[in-house]
Amino acid sequence: MGTNTAFSELDPAYQGKGLKIGITMSRFNKDICEGLLSACQRELIRLGVDKDDILLVTVPGALEHPLALQKMAQSGKFDALIAIGSIVRGETYHFEVVSNESARGVTDVQLNTGVPIANAVLTLENDDQGYARMSEKGTDAARVAIEMANLMKRI
Repeated sequence: MGTNTAFSELDPAYQGKGLKIGITMSRFNKDICEGLLSACQRELIRLGVDKDDILLVTVPGALEHPLALQKMAQSGKFDALIAIGSIVRGETYHFEVVSNESARGVTDVQLNTGVPIANAVLTLENDDQGYARMSEKGTDAARVAIEMANLMKRI
């Protein structure tokens, strides 16, 4: 006796045409952040987002992302947001505080506003890890933002 469970499934949609995307980028650890941004912008445009539909806002560091993202989400101007940053472990507990609070803040904004946020704030042991991951993670952030924006419109 087999069960035939038929159900609907929404496949991922990576069509960026017409989407408005907001990006916050930390100025701390600038080289890694700019590498993330470059890969992210390339992929957004490749997937059809018009460059005029992308707004970049810079913030000092990872802890400032949530407030800027919240303001952007509340504006109603964006289909999805992307947080780009780099937190590199130092010799103090500060790394854990910044990493945890930044991630929590980004998640809270997303859940409280209903605007999807691709979190590309990397938490790293050293700069080399950032250079190794920035292209892939920047590209991933663009894809996540577009997929989630489309998903929110379809649910």
